This record gives sequence, structure tokens and C-alpha cells, in this order.
Amino acid sequence: METLRRLAVLGLFMLLASTARAEDAGLFLFAEDTPAPTVTALPAPAVTATPESGFFLEVVREEQESGSEKRDFRVLIYHTHTYEAYTATESMPYTPTEKWRTANNERNMVAVGACLAELLQSAGIEAVHDSTAFEPPQLSSAYERSLGMLKARQEAGERFDLYIDLHRDAYSKNNGPNTVEKDGADLARLLILVGKGTGQTGAGYAEKPNWEQNRAIAQAISNRLNLQCEDLCRGVALKSGRYNQHVADCCVLIEVGNNYNTLEEALAAMPYLANAICALADGQIQ
Repeated sequence: METLRRLAVLGLFMLLASTARAEDAGLFLFAEDTPAPTVTALPAPAVTATPESGFFLEVVREEQESGSEKRDFRVLIYHTHTYEAYTATESMPYTPTEKWRTANNERNMVAVGACLAELLQSAGIEAVHDSTAFEPPQLSSAYERSLGMLKARQEAGERFDLYIDLHRDAYSKNNGPNTVEKDGADLARLLILVGKGTGQTGAGYAEKPNWEQNRAIAQAISNRLNLQCEDLCRGVALKSGRYNQHVADCCVLIEVGNNYNTLEEALAAMPYLANAICALADGQIQ
């Protein structure tokens, strides 16, 4: 797992170097007067258990080198469908709990979220990664349990500028290629979901999300992703579900690849997502 984190941090270094080359050519991924985020490697995040709530929190510490810019921006990363996994490879095998799923946090969505959290923190953003397994005991009620976590945090006074429910999608031949290539690496493509909360019948939930605001944030992230790498993001999909996005006006669900992607491809896309979130935090995209 530590090797994966180091590779991801290295990937963001490469991305920022690529950004600098783009600026030399007149293609600005960041505003001219705003420096690209400074990235420093961090020690492995600490995992803290909170027995009273049953949630397991992975908090990325705010340790930075002196001179590194700290952004006044807080992000919560969690995974309602925690056990979603990718195609196993020789270097990334896992024992499935069921098809395309595993409880191994070094191979499921927790690994992707840990990578993103560390990249954000190394760029000066306070990132909290909740690695709670919400799927047990029944997948169909996972959103009820992740909502409980979100409400518990808010009742405890926690506030975030961006809530990210990080998933992986299911393969469909209608979605185009599984990867895009950038600087010799294959990146899993992303999709951002925004829920209106209307439900299948149109009546929906009594408490609905501010989906227009959530969609604006999602579109800004999508645009930034595709500015860095063409077709990296498949865009923003507006859905009838709610996805717990009613808890704040800054909630998105991000699908990182699909089950036919590999974990390596999913991790390779995280520096670009971190870059887009940094731009959002800096007010460069709205």
C-alpha cells in the first residue's frame, strides 16, 4: 500500500511538471498569477477507531514542509460502496467477497480514496478519509449507513467544503474506451453523478439535494479534468436518486473507472482529480 501511495505522489509531481510545460506553450491549467500546488510526500496516514460510533476514520495529518501553502479548504472522502473492486492483476491480486468486490482495503475503493486524500493533503488541503465499510450487512441499505456517518459528523460540528463519495462504475460498452493515455500511462476514466432526489416516480424524497449547486461543482471539476487530459472525465450525469447529497450544497459522487479497469489505472487518475480539486479550492474554477 505504501508503494501505491508513493507512486501516486510521484504521479502528481509528473502532472505538475507537465502543467509547467503546458504553461510554457501557452496552455494554462492554472491561473497565471496562481502557482501550482506544492507537493510533499507524507508519512502513511493514521487509522483511528471510534468505538462509540462504529466508524473507522483515516485522517490524513496536516504535516507539511515549511513554506508549503495551506489552503483553507476541507474535503471529506468516503465510500458508500466500500467493497467495489477492479479487475485483479498479477501485481494486484485479491480475494473477492463476491464478484468484483473485496473487503481488502488495499484493493477496494478505500485504496483509491487513501491515495486521493494523501495527494490533496500534500497539496495543502485538509482531507479526511472515512474508510468505514458501509456495505455490510446488506448492500441495498448502504446509503442509510453512510448517511448516518455524515449526520454524525455534522452533529459533532464538522464542516466540509466538498463531500466526495468515491465509487467505481459498472462496465458498459456504451461508455466508450475504459482508459485514456497521458504521458505513457493508462488512466481510468471518471464520471461524476449528481442526484436530484426525485426518485423513479417523480415524488422522491421529502428532503432533496440542492442539485443545481452540486451540479455546478461537478461540472467545474469535470471541465478541469478534461482540460488536463482530453476525455478523462465522461462528464456529469444527472440522476433521479439522492445519493445523500442533500446533506450539504457541495456533494458529488465520483465513479473512478469500472470493474474492467485495474486498480493501477484508477490510482493513475488520482493526481488529475487532486489537481482539479486544488483548482476548485483556489477559486480558479466555479
